[in-house]
Amino acid sequence: MSERGALRARLDVLAREIAKFGVVGAVGLVVNIAVSNLLWRYTDIPTVRAGLLATFVAIICNYVGFRYWTYRDRDKSGRTRELMLFLLFSAVGAVIENGILYAATYGLGWNSPVQSNVFKIVGIGVATLFRFWSYRSWVFKALPDKEGVLSEAEAPVPPAVSVPVPVPAPASPPAVRVEADTAQR
Repeated sequence: MSERGALRARLDVLAREIAKFGVVGAVGLVVNIAVSNLLWRYTDIPTVRAGLLATFVAIICNYVGFRYWTYRDRDKSGRTRELMLFLLFSAVGAVIENGILYAATYGLGWNSPVQSNVFKIVGIGVATLFRFWSYRSWVFKALPDKEGVLSEAEAPVPPAVSVPVPVPAPASPPAVRVEADTAQR
């Protein structure tokens, strides 16, 4: 396979991974926004605390989606390590996400429901970039044997082997018989 073909195959795999990550993230976004709005509307929990609680509910939903759909083909041997790293990186993402909400709410005084939703979504967007990088790099690690092995469809085709074909030797010209003229002697 050419370098261009190998690059194309890797980009296709990455595009599918990003799409699956996006679907799980979209479900998490809906859960996060729904829980946030329910808490903001029906409880007296402050804006950022309600946003943080909603983030952790979404994190639980996302773990299930990532483990059993997006990264189901990845290494499953160290589930405890995986879960601990997932929670660690999710907590960092939660700080990023809700830090933006905090800055808007308490730093800028933007605390209306629309403003809170806008900054919640902006925070989720920024935190998603961090989460995608950290989850694929550290949490859901690729299996070593699958990373370096190409599938049959991607395997390079060996060059054609040239087999020498016997070529008949050119026919020699017919022998011309030269007879000596005995009369002239």
